[in-house]
Amino acid sequence: MTNLPVGTMKLIRYLNEAYGTERRLEVALQAHLGLANRATYSRRLRDHLTETRRHGREVSRRIKQLGGEAETVDIPGPDALGEVAQIAVAGAQRAAALAQGPMHALRGTSDQEKQLKNAKTEYASEAEEIATYTAIISVAESLGDRETVKLAREILREEERMRGFLEKEIPRLATAVVNAEVPRSQRANGGRRRTGSSRTRRSSASRSTQARRATAPRSAATSRKAGTSRKASTGSPRSSARRASSRSASTQRSSARGRSRRASSTTTAARRARPVRATATAR
Repeated sequence: MTNLPVGTMKLIRYLNEAYGTERRLEVALQAHLGLANRATYSRRLRDHLTETRRHGREVSRRIKQLGGEAETVDIPGPDALGEVAQIAVAGAQRAAALAQGPMHALRGTSDQEKQLKNAKTEYASEAEEIATYTAIISVAESLGDRETVKLAREILREEERMRGFLEKEIPRLATAVVNAEVPRSQRANGGRRRTGSSRTRRSSASRSTQARRATAPRSAATSRKAGTSRKASTGSPRSSARRASSRSASTQRSSARGRSRRASSTTTAARRARPVRATATAR
């Protein structure tokens, strides 16, 4: 450590701060998972615990690549004092990480409030990590250390994503505390009125759904009948031609029968008229 450039030593120090934060958060997340009963919150904690463990391994590896040692913090002063202080700080980090989890399990008046307090602690840890990795990126860029910049940016994106999740989750957890601990009569809008209105909305929605279901078969039957009548009236071109030809033939037959009847009536009239004229001549 003492033979390293000043800039590298400074970067290793900041990386060690990030490593210590990752280790403390790892232990805290393990304790928080045991109290989380919201499915989305529990699932996200589990995912971020996996990310946090990976962050710790990657930062520790980078510290060693730069010539440093993980879990140590360089404190200005004589070499002997610096080494003692580094050991003490490393031990303090481990002790704080191990003690933090059980302490978190004891705080709060209900399970909902414990989860809320844990989420607030996680949010604070994420803010600290974001600040630390932002500083690491700036220092590494100034030193031309592209490898450290790349690593810190990848970790920073995941920390910012976790912080964004907690920003949305904390209000939900706070509302759960109110619902669990505050009497309904003391909540805004009276609780009961909101429940009644929600029931009214649900019953109205149910009635409208039933009405749609009852109307749907009739509409389908009407559509099928209309389609059948259209098909019957329309038919194919050949059937239309046959019907037209049949109508023409029928018309012709009717005309022929009419002419035949007229001719027959004329002949009959003529036959009836002849004897009358003959009788008149004889007289």
